[in-house]
Amino acid sequence: MEELSRTWWVYLVRGVCALLFGLLAIFWPAITVLALVVVFGAYAIVDGVFALFGAGRGAGAGSRGWMIFYGVVSVLTGVVVFIWPGITALVLLLFIAAWFVVTGVLEIVAGIRLRRTVVNEWMFIVGGVLSLLFGILLFLWPAAGALAVVWLIGIMAILYGIALVVLSFRVKALGARRRGPSGTPRVV
Repeated sequence: MEELSRTWWVYLVRGVCALLFGLLAIFWPAITVLALVVVFGAYAIVDGVFALFGAGRGAGAGSRGWMIFYGVVSVLTGVVVFIWPGITALVLLLFIAAWFVVTGVLEIVAGIRLRRTVVNEWMFIVGGVLSLLFGILLFLWPAAGALAVVWLIGIMAILYGIALVVLSFRVKALGARRRGPSGTPRVV
């Protein structure tokens, strides 16, 4: 838990990136499919790199293996999106939906493991559930218009970003409580 609280800012950076991605998607709704590919690819790579960095620093919620797997899946998703930017809107939509489902499941698992260590820690699970539900909705209605998809992606990214920002400050506060008022670790 000590290492997790020292790297609280990793969740903050990931949350801010998700918020920025979501705001770009909402305020530029006429974005082309190619621009969406570039923005999503960049977001997936940055999110994956920070997840890998967090796992390397011991910031994984219960298991560094899950965080490493999540980071690798995210980076590979971004790379694949950049390699094949000319894919059709439907294939891109299904690819993005699959990414949201996989990352949602991984975050729910990580959140459940974090709950074993921290009482009432639920924001990580909320982010995972939102990601999973959004991915399922994209699979159910793949023929939705490009504008609707951009708005849904933007809203989901904003909600996910908020969940990660809240989580980062809760983890930071947890570390402060564990260290005690003098900054030295408390004996429990």
